[in-house]
Parts: sequence; structure tokens; C-alpha cells
Amino acid sequence: MKIKMLVILAVMFLFVVPTFAQTSGSGSSAPLVPSVVGLGLAAGLAAMGQGKAVASAAEGIARNPGAGGAIRTLALIGLAFMESLVLFTFLKTN
Repeated sequence: MKIKMLVILAVMFLFVVPTFAQTSGSGSSAPLVPSVVGLGLAAGLAAMGQGKAVASAAEGIARNPGAGGAIRTLALIGLAFMESLVLFTFLKTN
């Protein structure tokens, strides 16, 4: 499992390297690196958090089906908050 994770990280870093050579389209020489990498990190980490939240909600509903409505509502609110952070990062980069 650790080898697989290291290979995935290595491939991700190889795809990020061309980003360091790019500049913004407005004629300035400021690189795009902070915004692109920040958005990628925000989206990736939010996806991991959302996956864990959904898995925990499904496990909670499986253990106690009677509380399914309340768990589902709280899970959807939590997912909305997680996704809003990614949208805020997207708006900040543009």
C-alpha cells in the first residue's frame, strides 16, 4: 500500500513540474504555481475528507437504521461545508 501511494505521489509531482514554467496570460511574468497547486491540494484533500465522511455516515446508518435521517442530514451539511472550501479556493485563484 505504501509503495502504491509513493508511486501516485511521484506521478502527481511529475505532472505538476510543467506548471512551474507557465506564466499568467496577462503578460506578467508571475508564475501560476501557487494558485494551481493550491487549488489542486484543496480539491484533492476535500475529496479525501468527503470520502471519509460518506463512509462514516454509511457505517453509522448501517449500525443504526433508525437514525438514518439525522445522520444523512448532518452528512449532507458537512459535505456542503467541505465543498464550499474548495469553491472559495477556486474563486481566490481566479
